[in-house]
Amino acid sequence: MIKRILPFFALVIFFSACVPKEKIIYFQGIKDNASNDSKVQYEPKLQPDDLLLIIVSAPDPEAAIPYNLINYSTNEADRSTSSVRYQTYLVDASGNIEFPVLGAIKLGGLTKTEAVEKIKSELRKYIITPIVNLRIMNYKISVMGEVVRPGTYPIETERITLPEALSKAGDLTIYGDRKQVLVIREMNGVQTHNFIDITSADFINSPYYYLDQNDQVYVQPNKTKINSSVIGPNITAGLTALSLVITVVALLIR
Repeated sequence: MIKRILPFFALVIFFSACVPKEKIIYFQGIKDNASNDSKVQYEPKLQPDDLLLIIVSAPDPEAAIPYNLINYSTNEADRSTSSVRYQTYLVDASGNIEFPVLGAIKLGGLTKTEAVEKIKSELRKYIITPIVNLRIMNYKISVMGEVVRPGTYPIETERITLPEALSKAGDLTIYGDRKQVLVIREMNGVQTHNFIDITSADFINSPYYYLDQNDQVYVQPNKTKINSSVIGPNITAGLTALSLVITVVALLIR
């Protein structure tokens, strides 16, 4: 009797622990699609609540001074020295910033390149050959759910892909659903969401391959995790222990 039951429990344990590789491996079919690779151009668009560092310079340094927000902080230990700190600009709900001398400039919805060119266009009325450097200071993304280190991550490069974001979070746990990674994004005041299958190489060409600032990534639990929460997280350990007991008993009664 025990010899008949033993194979049954062995099969139960095997199939409970076995996960098809199609549910685990990323970028499946990428070799087949190698000939269809395309160069993806990506640049973030400015959004409300972005904090922008904008520095204006010119061949004549004096001419650029009125167009920079600058704080001069004095070193308390040595009052003869002082440091320069540039203030940031907040993009308001209407997509505007208040720029020195120029007044309100609408930058929301523009890429960085477009925003820089727009500011230069306004500055050319007053400065010969203006130079504008622009950087998003609060660029960040959030990763939640079945990852090793969920959290919010600041991005210094202003350019990050979904795989890079998941890597920052320590990658998915074994219980993460790799076929249903949710990306929540706000576009023009409207919140959108899309499910990404990172096991498929096709998602490289998705508009969600590159993340925008403030994107939220949520990794859903897979069926194994959901089922374990329903029937108990220790079922696998219990089956293993039961199998061990049956094996010992079978050896003893031989």
